[in-house]
Amino acid sequence: MTPVGMGRGVRVGGIGGLGLVAVLLISMFLGVDPSLILNSIPMDGGGGVEPAAVPRTQQPRRPGEDQQVEFVSAVLAQTEDTWSATFQEIGRTYQEPQLVVFEGAVQSACGMAGSATGPFYCPADRKLYLDLSFFDELERRFGASGDFAQAYVIAHEVGHHVQNLLGVMDEVDRLRRQLDRAQANQLSVMTELQADCFAGVWARRTHQSQQILEEGDIEEGLTAASAVGDDRIQAATRGYVVPDAFTHGSSEQRMRWFRQGLERGTVEACDTFNAGRL
Repeated sequence: MTPVGMGRGVRVGGIGGLGLVAVLLISMFLGVDPSLILNSIPMDGGGGVEPAAVPRTQQPRRPGEDQQVEFVSAVLAQTEDTWSATFQEIGRTYQEPQLVVFEGAVQSACGMAGSATGPFYCPADRKLYLDLSFFDELERRFGASGDFAQAYVIAHEVGHHVQNLLGVMDEVDRLRRQLDRAQANQLSVMTELQADCFAGVWARRTHQSQQILEEGDIEEGLTAASAVGDDRIQAATRGYVVPDAFTHGSSEQRMRWFRQGLERGTVEACDTFNAGRL
């Protein structure tokens, strides 16, 4: 893909060090709120490791890190332009999020989170958090490589910000308190699939205005969506699949809803909550 412009809300920061806790590998999905995971882990007996407060500027740069920061900044700028125009069409004002690039661990308004949590969006401070090493993990462990695969990750997290602005996340949070675990997991799946769909909306509308897509980009995005499907992760980590434990959707669902947004290009097309079949 061909990124254009620089994001207005990228900040390189956070805390370096060892990370916070050994979070379940499943949390490496593109999560909404790491506090939901972290708060469920007993903290008595020193369950977490306090990260060292090493300023980011004192840590050695990873090879290609500057270029990666520039890339995520450019993609964020594209999401800002596209969603600002989309919100204007529906009579709303888009409030741009901030993306925090960190290494090791970071303090957010949703709590402390380590790299193992994966990229996440915190609705409490309206910030996206990304450890660039996740892109290496995405390629090495899940076989999803390429610029557009990385752009999909960012666009998915921005999709959660869009949900937050539209009031979806508040409603989901309210409903989750009334549901049992299996039902709450299903609601989480609907939320994640909508963010996938919003990532597809971004890709379509940004390409229409800026011609960003190149040959092979869509395949990269679909590969990334498939790589982080619950069934694929569970099969790799457990050796078997438990659909009731899905929180983000199967590989097929994630690819289908990303393609739905890509083909339709509208917010209305991403109503996963009222879809007859996810």
